[in-house]
Amino acid sequence: MHTALLYALAAAGANLLGGLVITAPSATGRATQRLMIAFGSGFMIATALVGMVPHAVESGERGVLAVLVGYLLVHLTQHVLTPHFHFGEETHSHAMVDRSVGTAALLGLLLHTFFDGVAIASGFQVGEWLGLLVFVAILLHKMPEGVTVASIMLASGNSRRRAIGAVLLLGVSTMAGVILTQHVRLLASTGLALSAGVTLYVGASNLVPEVQKKRDLPSAIALFAGAGLFYATYLLLRRYVQP
Repeated sequence: MHTALLYALAAAGANLLGGLVITAPSATGRATQRLMIAFGSGFMIATALVGMVPHAVESGERGVLAVLVGYLLVHLTQHVLTPHFHFGEETHSHAMVDRSVGTAALLGLLLHTFFDGVAIASGFQVGEWLGLLVFVAILLHKMPEGVTVASIMLASGNSRRRAIGAVLLLGVSTMAGVILTQHVRLLASTGLALSAGVTLYVGASNLVPEVQKKRDLPSAIALFAGAGLFYATYLLLRRYVQP
């Protein structure tokens, strides 16, 4: 558990970095963020489909159902219960007229970040190679995630202090996911499958639409590069890192 917890702490640090960056946005920063989102989406989708789902469904229909539940849970919290949610910097302040909107977005992301921790812990339960791949996939979207919650909090009228506090809560949620996976039987048995659904949703339904908002070659290349780097890393870790 200690190894998974250390990786979760590193991921939480990326959340905080994203929250700090958004306090001084720039055109260059937004372009870099766009490439990060594209690269992260490719890596996450590949991680979910190639690395996580095959192990998640080894338990049969129960595992498949858990993948679906994980996918739908994120949709419920981020796009049904939370209005006007998208990854990346929030620039539509006119749509964020109430502080409660920022709080609602934070609550939606807390479930997602909790399962980030569950995914890391569950990956290491399968083997070090999968734990490392899941960690990298999660790390790649942590900074945009911090940007997302901090900018939504600011756009909905909350202070910079509250925005950074919200980012810190995301990190705490990730750590809690690691810890509870070790002690809650349901998470220990179905955590990988639930997390596979969550990871697939974040990559395909949250990040890819952000990339598609602007058709440009660098973002397209970054997405395919993310998937390609995953597979190359996957083959190397499977061969040289002991389960």
